[in-house]
Amino acid sequence: MTLSRFLLRRLVFSVPVVIGVLFFTFALVRIGGQDPVALLAGPTATVQEIELVRRELGLDQPFFVQFAIYAQKVLSFDLGKSWLSNKPVLGELLDRLPVTFELMFWGILLGALVGIPVGLHAAFRVDRAFDQISRFVSLLGFSIPTYWLGLVMLFVFFFLLEWAPPGMGRISLIVTPPPRITGSYLIDGLLTANWEAAHSALSQLVLPVICVAIVASAPIIKQTRAMAIEVLGRDYVRLARAAGLPERAVRGIVWRNALVPVATFIGTEITGLVGTASLIEYVFAWGGMGQYGLHAITSGDFAVVQGYVLFLALFSVLVFVIVDVLGFLLEPRAGGGS
Repeated sequence: MTLSRFLLRRLVFSVPVVIGVLFFTFALVRIGGQDPVALLAGPTATVQEIELVRRELGLDQPFFVQFAIYAQKVLSFDLGKSWLSNKPVLGELLDRLPVTFELMFWGILLGALVGIPVGLHAAFRVDRAFDQISRFVSLLGFSIPTYWLGLVMLFVFFFLLEWAPPGMGRISLIVTPPPRITGSYLIDGLLTANWEAAHSALSQLVLPVICVAIVASAPIIKQTRAMAIEVLGRDYVRLARAAGLPERAVRGIVWRNALVPVATFIGTEITGLVGTASLIEYVFAWGGMGQYGLHAITSGDFAVVQGYVLFLALFSVLVFVIVDVLGFLLEPRAGGGS
């Protein structure tokens, strides 16, 4: 199978997934028990005024009529306006996307740089001290609530040790942000030679990035160790050792054969970490897409919730397609023979 055919098939399979997410999100936000109409109309609104707001929002229409109108708008890249701020949802999400991407990129990169070597090293020392410690650390990373982890990091490194700045956004309140180029204060500060802004942005990044890295590295350690142990039991590894290959060469064989499943797992983990990042953003007042969506969920802003979940679905589809393509390039036999 050629790469173009493989990619086309993956994209075709992704269409029903996106449509299903769009429909079920639209349905769930309407049966969630929150009605923002009274909030939008105000505490002194009369019944007639509330009904007027409901008609203006189209909430007086039958469910499937509402969904058809919404789907038509989505196809024209119109996700509506926030019912609370009256700002376009698409613009708000796009403005916050680089903010969330910056946090997740550095956090997952650091988690992978720690988790993969630790998992491989543990697989070559099964049931020894290093393996026992790595499994305990991995289990600890799984068990710690994300929200609590962020609060503890702030308490220890900001309040007790005074090593880190307060969790109040992406840059110090007394520092002027650099001109927007990429949406990352750190990169924009470096590009514009605004060293004060770049230093402040870097210092604000440290704690939330470490939080994401801790959450990300725990499953990576576990999965890398499991895949490496499975590869170590294969016949070709035993043959390589019987042939007298040095341990470094054996490790290279193990890593190359465990690469595709580990990369696939990291891709699936990226999609799950978006929800984790939203809690970290909330603790550190990060102002990214996750915090925006979480606030919309708690306040009943249907338009933002629908747009946020749609963005997450599209992001997940994109990640899975990229992972599938990388897996196909690294191991073409995985793509099938037809």
